[in-house]
Amino acid sequence: MKKEWYIVSTISGHEYKVKEKLEMRINSMELQDNIFRVIVPEHVEVEFKEGKKKEKVKKMFPGYVLVEMVMSDEAWYIIRNTQGVTGFIGSSGKGAKPIPLLPSEVDRILSSMGMSRLDLSNELVVGKKVKINDGPFKDMIAKIVEVDTENSRVVVTIDLFGQDTSVDVKLSQIESL
Repeated sequence: MKKEWYIVSTISGHEYKVKEKLEMRINSMELQDNIFRVIVPEHVEVEFKEGKKKEKVKKMFPGYVLVEMVMSDEAWYIIRNTQGVTGFIGSSGKGAKPIPLLPSEVDRILSSMGMSRLDLSNELVVGKKVKINDGPFKDMIAKIVEVDTENSRVVVTIDLFGQDTSVDVKLSQIESL
């Protein structure tokens, strides 16, 4: 099973409380191997009032929290039964597990916050093997040769007709193995 991103619905206005409670439960129940990150998506809006520039942090999706996790019965149960959580988006209910977000959707949301879906310090290391999940080389295993976090790109080598070939891809086109 691999870690993926899910949208958790919360009581509106309780996003930060839910995030705090989830992080406390993850630590107390030692679920760090199943639930990795809990994020309240937000962005900065610039307003001008009385001729003065003011920056205001606003939630991108009021009433929702993003959770990076491995979907296991235990993790699913812990999140659903956290105070303030009303459920998962993409689940039909009746005990059905939710559908994860697509990597491109996660990349769009996180990049607008200056974050990355991949753990840059552990997952984007020269020499590490990754899987290409989009484009003409989809489903091929590649090895990272160069990382350009500033432009959200990596250079990888793939085995093409028995020969190592360098390919430049976006971060959104790869996933960790």
